[in-house]
Amino acid sequence: MPSTAELKKVCSQVRRDIIRMTSAVQSGHPGGSLGCTEYFVALYFEILRLNPEKFNMDGIGEDIFFLSNGHISPVWYSVLSHKGFFPVKELATFRKLNSRLQGHPATAEHLPGVRIASGSLGQGMSVAIGAALAKKLNNDKNFVYSLHGDGELQEGQIWEAAMFAAAKKVDNLISTIDVNNAQIDGTTDDVLPMGDLKAKWTAFGWDVLEIKNGNDIEDVIATVKKAQEHCGKGKPVMILMHTKMGFGVDFMVGSYKWHGSATNPEQTEKALAQLEQTLGDY
Repeated sequence: MPSTAELKKVCSQVRRDIIRMTSAVQSGHPGGSLGCTEYFVALYFEILRLNPEKFNMDGIGEDIFFLSNGHISPVWYSVLSHKGFFPVKELATFRKLNSRLQGHPATAEHLPGVRIASGSLGQGMSVAIGAALAKKLNNDKNFVYSLHGDGELQEGQIWEAAMFAAAKKVDNLISTIDVNNAQIDGTTDDVLPMGDLKAKWTAFGWDVLEIKNGNDIEDVIATVKKAQEHCGKGKPVMILMHTKMGFGVDFMVGSYKWHGSATNPEQTEKALAQLEQTLGDY
């Protein structure tokens, strides 16, 4: 297993990729991608049981991950490439015509690692529940993971899925919410307050854990491993992961304005100066 220092180096490179990918095409969603970097690196380099070289759509006999808030595709693409799902150099095609790396993940391009088209918010949890139930039917002991944005919780389908998962005891599902209190039009408190998320998910019948600092990779790993121990006990597991949008770049941290805005050339240079090149740029 990689050391914490090695994982932090991967995080630095992933953040460089995110900035370079979005700035090159002047589009995309760097803010949430930067904020969720530790989660993705922890998941793919420490947590998930899978084989990138043998990726298939069924995912039988391995852990499965679904990205529901698909607009943060840059961080996912970067991590998938560095984990060996596809060549790192392909990151240079992000959001370009005929690229497999669309702005929102899609399946038509057959990109290894991606099992559903996502980005139409609210749908990923329903899909993850279906995959988790399929694993139960197949007597597959692996887990299903999903990631969601806190603004995404404003979609009603999320709560329908939440009720279903608890009612059907989908206890091989570990969902995570990126609680950064930011969405495209402002803070979640300004747009539509979420209230007490822990109380809500507990009331909906989920086992709830919290990551106090989702930008601390050790905290992320420890909590996700703890979530695994809570599986198999009759309840789906929800992790509330507190992160900061734009984490890693000083002028982007905590601002919803970077939800869907790319850095200009001057800002890109300033951002990259703060991020160590550790694995080599594409």
